[in-house]
Amino acid sequence: MSSIENDMYLFSEEVMIPKAPPDFKSGFIGIIGRPNVGKSTLMNQLVGQKIAITSPVAQTTRNRLRGILTTPKAQLIFVDTPGIHKPHHQLGEVLVQNAKIAIESVDVVLFVVDASTSCGTGDLYIADLVSRSDTPIILGLNKIDLQSEKAKAIDASYMQMAELHKWQTIKFSAQSGQGLVELQEKLIEKLDLGPYYYPPDLVTDQPERFIMGELIREQILLLTREEVPHSVAVAIDKVEETTTITRVIATINVERDSQKGILIGKGGTMLKSIGSAAREQIQKLIAGKVYLELFVKVQPKWRQSRIRLAELGYRVEE
Repeated sequence: MSSIENDMYLFSEEVMIPKAPPDFKSGFIGIIGRPNVGKSTLMNQLVGQKIAITSPVAQTTRNRLRGILTTPKAQLIFVDTPGIHKPHHQLGEVLVQNAKIAIESVDVVLFVVDASTSCGTGDLYIADLVSRSDTPIILGLNKIDLQSEKAKAIDASYMQMAELHKWQTIKFSAQSGQGLVELQEKLIEKLDLGPYYYPPDLVTDQPERFIMGELIREQILLLTREEVPHSVAVAIDKVEETTTITRVIATINVERDSQKGILIGKGGTMLKSIGSAAREQIQKLIAGKVYLELFVKVQPKWRQSRIRLAELGYRVEE
């Protein structure tokens, strides 16, 4: 390789990362907010591909998931964090602690609120939390497509909070895409000049196995709703790839026998529905045929055990 070619690329873990032009910007953006305000939907829209699961059930996100958006002007690495809430078990404490750590470890915080309802105590708690950081904050009013005739009063409740902390604000809809171009530009303005952290065509730094497990968990949340809430963890046991099909074996961990019964369903119908829906999503992820085999295992009180949490991939981030 010539000296010119060598200067064009940086090598990292056997992946070629191009050298950024002089005016290129890059940085990490933490998406913070209460549970179920649309953080995962927003990140999926921004990166242009489904990498984070979404659900009408609150507190869906567990791990800090990075989504990567590369434009001609910048590379934005979004960190989707668990919704900040009052924890009720060891898992909840780990998730909230990780969200707090994310606030200090990013270049910009995008504090997302649900603009279809007025500012509440949960929003004020997070506002107080993030205001203690020196990280630049942008207040994002999501779900403007769901606003009613009370929109002005609702907006005013958030603008009052933003003015108190001298934060910039922006309104958008993660669901419809309205206002996301403006949001993207505002975020780029906040970033400093920097390199490519990842190859330009990458949309997430998470391995396929992790995404597969999350896609299975999403279908469990969608199909069982409140019957089996958050006492579910999915472990991908094996992935075997051939030229014609990818075989995936996964175990769904629950805390009680009753939950196992709900997941399996009468004659195995629920597990079959979960597997069929998850298989379709995984096939979109890998762009190929998938054979998915699911097992259900009872792990009593796994959310209360640090050892079990670590085995299932949940630990406090560094």
